[in-house]
Amino acid sequence: MTETIDIGMLGYRFIGKAHSNALARQAMFFPDGPEINRHTLIGRNEAELREAADRFGFDQVSTDWEDAIDSVDVFYNLGPNHLHEEPSIAALEAGVPVLCEKPLAPTLKTAERMRDAAADAAVPAGCAFNYRFVPAIQYAKGLIEDGEIGEIRHVRGRYLQDWLVDPDAPWAWRLDKELAGSGALGDLGAHTVDLVRFLVGEVTGEIDRLSGQLQTFVDERPVYDDDGEVTAHREVTVDDAYTAQLTFANGAIGTLEASRFASGHKNDHTIEVHGSKGSLRFSLERLNELEVLTGDARGYETVLVTDESDPYVEAWWPPGHVLGWEHTFVHENYEFLHAVSTGDVPDVLPTFEDGYAVQCVLAAIEASDERGERVAL
Repeated sequence: MTETIDIGMLGYRFIGKAHSNALARQAMFFPDGPEINRHTLIGRNEAELREAADRFGFDQVSTDWEDAIDSVDVFYNLGPNHLHEEPSIAALEAGVPVLCEKPLAPTLKTAERMRDAAADAAVPAGCAFNYRFVPAIQYAKGLIEDGEIGEIRHVRGRYLQDWLVDPDAPWAWRLDKELAGSGALGDLGAHTVDLVRFLVGEVTGEIDRLSGQLQTFVDERPVYDDDGEVTAHREVTVDDAYTAQLTFANGAIGTLEASRFASGHKNDHTIEVHGSKGSLRFSLERLNELEVLTGDARGYETVLVTDESDPYVEAWWPPGHVLGWEHTFVHENYEFLHAVSTGDVPDVLPTFEDGYAVQCVLAAIEASDERGERVAL
């Protein structure tokens, strides 16, 4: 690995902007991290690429990911789900570390191939579940592992959005099974499954059995031209919402759900963990807070997780000066690039193995829905 890490990034829209912002903040707030260079931004439209590269601070652009992989030290795969497999495996086979967005792949088979490629590679391969890097989530994990809420009995996870409530909302690639793999299940549910595994997996063991249900509410969506006129309608081939009921290896149970039809919910990701001695509750819409019930308390206490002793917070602001959604990407990139520079992969960093484990749960939920019965993993 060179002294300065040259980064190539496939994708420059929503998530590309989030990661680019995170890379720009590394040296300012985490000076103990490796020196990095935003080297090559990769995409299909060269004019749009050049404009994005200027804004995001990349030295050059490329419309060919294969060429780009040969000229960088690290590859960020932030493309649509169907583009995760081939470029990521090619990079790993070339000895280039990879950070791939979630879900790891659109299908279990492709996720398995990516997992195997990562296992054969001698470089880090991370799956970008950024919500692991919320300070309140890591604080909650510490309480669970220290036994503060006792034996885990029940876990609840929900992820609610409302951007598809309007039946005239435009068709997008996330509504195509060939491109996305699944709908709310993979897009939102993947985050919830990973957080559940991260928070309680070492205590409860893996998910053992489950039942699931998928539902599509609007079967087709309009396609608009630049003037806002409808030119066609395209079929929606993924789920709009899912629910699942879980049983863990230790006998604990769980309920999961996600919807892109939940009116009034913009990005509401909520996790609850209930144990024999207490409970925890977290909401992404109040991501600096953790609600805690332990001991003889008669109700929840709201803990503001912004002290300098809390995970990552020492690098930022004085206590009480809250962090935001974008900071999760700064923390995630710091941990991944530290792993690249040292070869030491921290436990907090989700790997391709973790991405594959999440995909197994998603696939089981789909199988349960198709078969109309409870399934074992």
